[in-house]
Amino acid sequence: MLNTVTIVGVGLIGGSFSLALKDQKLVKKVIGVSRSGETARKALKLGIVDEVLPLEEAVKQSDLIYVAIPVDVTLPVIKNILDLLKPEQIVVDAGSTKLALCKFVAEHPNRHRFVASHPMWGTEYSGPEAAVHDAFRGRSCVICEREKSDADALQIVEDIYLKLGMSLVNMDAESHDVHAAYVSHISHITSFALANTVLEKEREEDAIFELAGGGFESTVRLAKSSPAMWGPIFMQNRENVLDVLNEHIMQLRKFKSCLEKENYPYLMELMDNANKIRRILE
Repeated sequence: MLNTVTIVGVGLIGGSFSLALKDQKLVKKVIGVSRSGETARKALKLGIVDEVLPLEEAVKQSDLIYVAIPVDVTLPVIKNILDLLKPEQIVVDAGSTKLALCKFVAEHPNRHRFVASHPMWGTEYSGPEAAVHDAFRGRSCVICEREKSDADALQIVEDIYLKLGMSLVNMDAESHDVHAAYVSHISHITSFALANTVLEKEREEDAIFELAGGGFESTVRLAKSSPAMWGPIFMQNRENVLDVLNEHIMQLRKFKSCLEKENYPYLMELMDNANKIRRILE
């Protein structure tokens, strides 16, 4: 059991991580760090954290510091933490992009106390009130550049994720960002774009509310995600996101062409091929 863990960013991911640590009795005390006083108060009221402190004071008291904030602000915050770190302390991030961060900290003298991780879970909601119990069970967590982390730091972090019910995947940072673009980032861009399409063409909001079925709701659900979180992800992983967007646009053009040319056999072929995803998802 860890004595004290600091959660930097007590929203969906950080808050759920804190609840999981408490539920599994893996920590005695959780300190929260937040730029927003309102967010900090909510996290305290909900029992997600036991105390709220400024970053520097929190780091001094902690065995492990868990950073779950937008990826653009993660870089300077991680550097600040590494500058403050004592030899026995550990810092972990939960960001959806890895290459920019790993490059950023590569030459830091305390790089060996940092573990780059990405728990592959999330919802369209944000803030402390979005945190849920047992969020990570049955999900995967990617660990990047594990060879650059001290063995004891890596062991502690991996043990925590395993006790939270996650399976571990080892990957280099560049590969992580490529795969994340295809299985996560494109889903969010597509959902944002579909929501904008409907809002642009369907002016009667009552009709959207009354007619939108389960298929539409599930497809556009991610459009409710926080722009403050996803904008920096798209920009940090820009090249990979552009690659997958180009592929996605090409696939859309195939469907468009089938409808324009009334090519029913090819339309069915495209959908039959897409059905192969069942083998993976089911």
